Amino acid sequence: MFIRACLGLLLLVPIAAWPQRDLNGTEANTDPPDTAPLQTPPPVSGAAYSTDFVSETQANTLRASLAFSAAYSNNVQGTTTPIPSASYSIWPTIAFDTATTRLQWRLNYSPGFTFYQRVSALNQGNQNFVTDFQYRLTPRTTVSLRDSFQKTNNPLNQSNPAAATLVSGSLPAPGISVITPVADQLYNAANAELKYQFSAEGMVGATGTFTNLYYPDPAEARGLFDSNSTGGSVFYSQHLHNRYYVGGSYQYQTISAYRVGTNVGTETQLQTIFGFFTVAIKPTLTLSLSGGPQHSNTTQPLLPASESWSPMFMASLGWQGQRTSLAASYSRAVTGGGGLAGAYHSNNATLSGKWQVSRTWNAQLSAGYSDLKNLSALFSVASPGGHSWSGTISFSRPLGEHLSAQLGYTRIQQSFAGITSTSAIPDANREFVTISYQFVRPLKR
Repeated sequence: MFIRACLGLLLLVPIAAWPQRDLNGTEANTDPPDTAPLQTPPPVSGAAYSTDFVSETQANTLRASLAFSAAYSNNVQGTTTPIPSASYSIWPTIAFDTATTRLQWRLNYSPGFTFYQRVSALNQGNQNFVTDFQYRLTPRTTVSLRDSFQKTNNPLNQSNPAAATLVSGSLPAPGISVITPVADQLYNAANAELKYQFSAEGMVGATGTFTNLYYPDPAEARGLFDSNSTGGSVFYSQHLHNRYYVGGSYQYQTISAYRVGTNVGTETQLQTIFGFFTVAIKPTLTLSLSGGPQHSNTTQPLLPASESWSPMFMASLGWQGQRTSLAASYSRAVTGGGGLAGAYHSNNATLSGKWQVSRTWNAQLSAGYSDLKNLSALFSVASPGGHSWSGTISFSRPLGEHLSAQLGYTRIQQSFAGITSTSAIPDANREFVTISYQFVRPLKR
C-alpha cells in the first residue's frame, strides 16, 4: 500500500502543482546560448532532492545553531524485555553555502552528544558531515564532488529526524538496510562527477561512487555484515524544447559484504543499462522515469556463482515551492550490502515533505519502505531478506527571532530473518522535543 501511495503521489502532484504561480525568482542566464550550463537530470546526477522552501535556499550564507533534544523510546536496547528510557541530546551545527558564476560549495557539519537516563552504557557521540562541491573548469566542463559521513548507533537519532530521509532520483547506492537500535556504525558515501556540454542541448558525463558501512563492535551487530561498494558510470543527456531531458546510462558496481569481525561473505557485480526521461514541469517541479535491464553475478568462496537478469525501474519527483516542498521516489532494482550479504531484489520507496501550515507553524514528514528478497538461496552466509519501514512526523514553530521549538514522533517496524540484532524487538516508537537557537549571516562575495 505504501508503494502504491507513493506512485499515485508521483502522478497527482504535478497536476496539483501546475496552476500554482512560480515565485522562484530565478535569475536570467547571461551565458552565451552555446555555453549556458545544462542541469544534470536526477536519474544520473546522484544528488538528493532539496525539500527546503524557496526562501530557505539563499546562497552565500553562514548558518550556525545549537539544539537541545529530549526523547523517549519504548525500548532503547532492543531486547525481549523492553527497557524504556528518556534520552537527552545536544546538537551544535555549522553550515555554509557559497556560490559564484563558477563555484558552488555547500557544507554542513553537526556533531551530537546523547545521554540516556536509565542505560548510561549507551551514551554516545554522533558525527554528521555533508559537503557538495561544484566547479566549472571551463564554460563547457563541470566537476562535482559530494561526500556524506555518519557515525551513530541509530540512523534516525538526529537533531531533526524528519530530515534524515534523503530522496534521490538516481539508483539508490547501498545504504543502511537494517536499522539497529544500539549497534555503533560508521557510514560514508562519496560521489564524483565530470560532465562535458558538447552543444547547447547535449551533455555527456562520467561518475564514480564509493560507499562503506562498518560496525566497530561485533557483539552489537550480531547477524550483520560490513560492506563496501565501488562503481562507475557514463551517461548521455539531450535537452529538448526547454523542458525535457532524455538519455541513457551504463553503470558498473561491485558490492562486497563480510560478516562483522571475519572475512566470510559475498561479492556481487552489477551491470545496468537504462534510459531515462525527465520533464521540468516548472523550474521548481520535475518528474523523472528510468528503466532498463540489470545483470548480477554473486559469488561466495567454494560455491558456484549465481547469475541473473532483472528489469530495473525507477520514478522520482521533486517539488520545491514557497510554502510546500516534496520529494518522492520508487525503485525496483537489484542491490546488496547495507548490513546484509548477497544480492537482493529490492522494492524501495521514500518520501520527504515540508509544509507551512500557518504563519507560525511548519509540518515535516519523512517515510521510507524497503522490501528485500534474496536472488539465490545457495550461499550459506546470505540472509533470505526482509522488509522495513520507518516514518517521522514533526511540527515546529518559531519562539523568537532566533529561537524555535519542534516536537515529533518516529515509528520503526522491520522484519529480517537471521538478524539477531533486530529479531528480539523489530518495532520501536520514539517521541522527541527539540529547542534550537540559530543565526544566519551573509557571506561576502
